Amino acid sequence: MAGVRPPIMNGPMHPRPLVALLDGRDCTVEMPILKDVATVAFCDAQSTQEIHEKVLSEAVGMYHTITLTREDLFKALRIIVRIGSGFDNIDIKSAGDLGIAVCNVPAASVEETADSTMCHILNLYRRTTWLHQALREGTRVQSVEQIREVASGAARIRGETLGVIGLGRVGQAVALRAKAFGFNVLFYDPYLADGTERALGLQRVSTLQDLLFHSDCVTLHCGLNEHNHHLINDFTVKQMRQGAFLVNTARGGLVDEKALAQALKEGRIRGAALDVHESEPFSFSQGPLKDAPNLICTPHAAWYSEQASIEMREEAAREIRRAITGRIPDSLKNCVNKDHLAAATHWASVDPAVVHPELNGAAYRYPPGVVGVAPSGIPAAVEGIVPSAMSLSHGLPPVSHPPHAPSPGQTVKPEADRDHASDQL
Repeated sequence: MAGVRPPIMNGPMHPRPLVALLDGRDCTVEMPILKDVATVAFCDAQSTQEIHEKVLSEAVGMYHTITLTREDLFKALRIIVRIGSGFDNIDIKSAGDLGIAVCNVPAASVEETADSTMCHILNLYRRTTWLHQALREGTRVQSVEQIREVASGAARIRGETLGVIGLGRVGQAVALRAKAFGFNVLFYDPYLADGTERALGLQRVSTLQDLLFHSDCVTLHCGLNEHNHHLINDFTVKQMRQGAFLVNTARGGLVDEKALAQALKEGRIRGAALDVHESEPFSFSQGPLKDAPNLICTPHAAWYSEQASIEMREEAAREIRRAITGRIPDSLKNCVNKDHLAAATHWASVDPAVVHPELNGAAYRYPPGVVGVAPSGIPAAVEGIVPSAMSLSHGLPPVSHPPHAPSPGQTVKPEADRDHASDQL
């Protein structure tokens, strides 16, 4: 089929497929899973401009957190695994048109993200951060009046209504935790099958407007797509209860930060907690939120624990292995662009007698420099281990995402994150 890449057959100097961990600093987790079927390189790159030409030319599989547009889809790629559940930073349609499977890691940090979400909700209700900050600043807090002043806005949780937008894995985990704290839980998810609300003991609403109107606190747990960019905007903020709370541990683009800042300043939203932001890494020194009151921000870390990080990397490596040893997309567990893939691609197994284990674990950086290796007893590597026969023939343009804010009359349908909101990563 025209435009579909043929199966990869590596040359004699490099018989194994090259798998690149684009923004990692080691591959010790991946090596035990992939070392017998692939050469594994790590790039420690923050963008595709920083990736070595060898990886751009020869990598057939990779996993990453950086943004990839059509121009960034490397010459030999067959599979991309996103470490995390969200994949809004990949052009999955273009990848599919080129015969590249895109996969995610949906379940590794559900517990962490749900726990972090509840921490933010509890913090907003009980004002823990502000009370701590008052003491750090030397504020004397002893009398009832002093407590009332520094804890202004604190509220009782039991009997409050929590509105969950998107009842995927994380949304469900948050809902069950919230019930244990005494919340009445509503949810809006137009993609979820009927009956889930009865199984979980939750109340379902049929429109986003109903959820916003009835919720004392709104928490977002849906993926980001072209239909729900700026789901929370000036129009939808005005549909929320006066003085409601807002929590977002899903995707930064779901919230119009200018509208949120204005709502916080006017008191229409009593407080907000954001783990994800429109521009990351986030800084209070710039952007519309820099002067916003009653705001808690964390650096896209709701997903993180050491256990979750390792599990994500292991599952990403296993997905790559399934691609190398099986068929694409049939052998893949978490392929998100099957509908866009033009054809299945078969990867032939590699004869272990012709592999080059001394190449495994190399770090390929761009521009070329001293090449490092994973700290696992692998012989030291040198620059230019395998000469590249292909040169980088074009520059890689910066990435931009046009806004797709819903109009006031538009019925917005968020894509519920079955896999994991944040995303995270």
